Amino acid sequence: MIVPNVRPPPRKTQTLMRLVKNSFFRSPHAIVSNTVHKNTPFSLLASRIISAYPLPMHRNVLGSELQSCSLDPLTGFHRDGSCATGPEDSGCHAVCAEVTEEFLTFSKSKGNDLSTPVPEYNFPGLKPGDRWCLCASRWKEAWEAGVAPHVFLNATHEAALQHIPRSILEEHAANP
Repeated sequence: MIVPNVRPPPRKTQTLMRLVKNSFFRSPHAIVSNTVHKNTPFSLLASRIISAYPLPMHRNVLGSELQSCSLDPLTGFHRDGSCATGPEDSGCHAVCAEVTEEFLTFSKSKGNDLSTPVPEYNFPGLKPGDRWCLCASRWKEAWEAGVAPHVFLNATHEAALQHIPRSILEEHAANP
């Protein structure tokens, strides 16, 4: 989108624009609303970027707007609480599930220990009852083994349907 009467932005600005446009910040509107001084060059720049590059709405498996999965622990490929995914997420962390002890044990047996904290990756370690954005293929593997945790359909990204039939997800839906 070309904004009339605006000179090309400086290199630092182009980098910031690319970050926002590529959804490193899932909600760039938060940049503006959380800025202490609303009229700083940064907040004004963020406002311009937001209006020039609106972010696409992510959809859930039900076809409506994707809801948050968990803010505590903070989940999601982008660590924004959402199971939003995209081409940069090779594991397709799209399934919002409430993990169980059985699932955590199963995942650990497959080489992915989700219960041990890894501070350098800002990963707190999960315990039964936590909600987490799981890889669609791992959730399906767990389903095949009979240990799939319940899913929250309104917080599960539609990309999960490329790996798991909707009917199976619906059978394992948790009551919100």
